[in-house]
Amino acid sequence: MTRIDLNADLGEGFGRWRLTDDEQLLSVVTSANVACGFHAGDAVTMRRVCELAAERGVRIGAQVSYRDLAGFGRRAMDVPPDELAAEVAYQIGALEVFARAAGSRVAYVKPHGALYNRVVHDEEQAAAVVEGITLAGAGTGTGGLPVLGLPSSRFLKVAERAGLPVVTEAFADRAYTEEGTLVPRTQQGAVITDAGTVVERSLGLARFGVVTSHTGERVPVRARSLCLHGDTPGAVELAHRVRARLESSGVRVEAFA
Repeated sequence: MTRIDLNADLGEGFGRWRLTDDEQLLSVVTSANVACGFHAGDAVTMRRVCELAAERGVRIGAQVSYRDLAGFGRRAMDVPPDELAAEVAYQIGALEVFARAAGSRVAYVKPHGALYNRVVHDEEQAAAVVEGITLAGAGTGTGGLPVLGLPSSRFLKVAERAGLPVVTEAFADRAYTEEGTLVPRTQQGAVITDAGTVVERSLGLARFGVVTSHTGERVPVRARSLCLHGDTPGAVELAHRVRARLESSGVRVEAFA
């Protein structure tokens, strides 16, 4: 049977401002990418989301980012590798406190926004992120934390060399290039907003490992996890539709091993 993990970016609020409907999305997804305070999120939000995720048996992941609250972590930045490694470890460690207090743990790591896109091609930045993940794992006793990323990215290759488990990821609501990378958000059409299209792309990715690029080519994208963005209008309803379509088509939705 085909299996797929559903992950979503959660905890992306700050103070009294909330962006994602964490409670509702946690009834759909199997893995929660929790913002760790650098692009969004704060201590209270992190604690709340970890408690909700633990109650529902949803796996908790650290969504690490450049230090960019004003730009939501989506602005290109040049951070020295030693500084980036320390900041990645810092974010994971902060989330680990709340995950353990909720009776769970940080089970994986996923970069966010500009950092996610940077480490697809930039080996130096990818190595810094992996160093930070390794440092955080050693500090908490969890060992090699799995990482989520695009197939064939430098990030996953560096992580594999470091002995970290890797999990390939796909996006049903993002446009792809013919090389299998994401079309930058600065380009028109980078985000797919038609719900029916997103649902069918989800099924195509889960069952057949293919997606149509923005120029019309069929691109192989073998992924174990499918991201559902929580910051788009109608995100909860769309997530329910995606999961229902997958399960009715014989796809088993479960967290990655």
